[in-house]
Amino acid sequence: MKKFVVFIAKLLVIVVLSAVVLDVLYTMIYVNSSKRNKIEYVYNSKGKNFDVVFMGSSRTQNHMMAKLFDEKGIKAYNFGMSGSKLDETALLLKLMLERNYKIKNIFLDVDLNLNSNSKSEGTKALYMPYLHCSETIRNHYKTEASYNKLLYIPFYRYIEGDAKIGFREMFFSLTNKKSNALDNFGYFPLQGEGRNMKYDLSDYKPKRNFAYEEIKAICKKNNIHLIAIATPMCPECQSDAYFNSIKSVYPEVYNYENKVTDDKDFASCGHMNVDGARLFTSIILNDFIQNKFH
Repeated sequence: MKKFVVFIAKLLVIVVLSAVVLDVLYTMIYVNSSKRNKIEYVYNSKGKNFDVVFMGSSRTQNHMMAKLFDEKGIKAYNFGMSGSKLDETALLLKLMLERNYKIKNIFLDVDLNLNSNSKSEGTKALYMPYLHCSETIRNHYKTEASYNKLLYIPFYRYIEGDAKIGFREMFFSLTNKKSNALDNFGYFPLQGEGRNMKYDLSDYKPKRNFAYEEIKAICKKNNIHLIAIATPMCPECQSDAYFNSIKSVYPEVYNYENKVTDDKDFASCGHMNVDGARLFTSIILNDFIQNKFH
């Protein structure tokens, strides 16, 4: 019996030590990588200056061609992240400021994310390698139910976020394999047209969003001009009631839902293809140059 207890004790020690070693190894690799995603890029950069930053979900990532702004001498970058919610966007903005970014204007796509105060577990996982390294990230997640497990149990956060920060992604970061997330000034082009062209938003209802309120407060504190917008949906989408009612909750949101209306400009009902994104960005750019955003 004594030998069995000793064996179990040794096994537990080996498991814990292995977890600690793996945790340190994975973290070292991620904190020295900046080519895989926008969170890595921000964490491993500092002191950048932008006239315009685009932020939000895939409806930012796929809709805003920052290059068109840059061609006009307006330094811009698209920091939209597919699948993210406003909570993760708020944290990305806080991380930028922690890294001494200077930002004059932010275009924030809020539209569909105003339907709830939900969070994206997938995007949250991308922040986890830096949990021990960034006070900003720790403070953001300290009220989460799983915070103590994520912070104090070695390697737990990598196991929980395996799909996003597991062995495969760690290996790509280790070998400096570049992803396409940072190409095209952060804009990700969609090809094709007319897939899944019906979408019903009749059950959607905009409501007060805690993360959006936080973003507004951060921008006010740091003298950043925040421009909240709603981007186009396909013509067949039952969306007018939802988008029009956004004004009753947040009257400052600029509604561009119906600014692109041809099916050929949409890859799917909620996402424009390259032609649609170019048309839409040109509209936004023209309004920006003409100073229509007060």
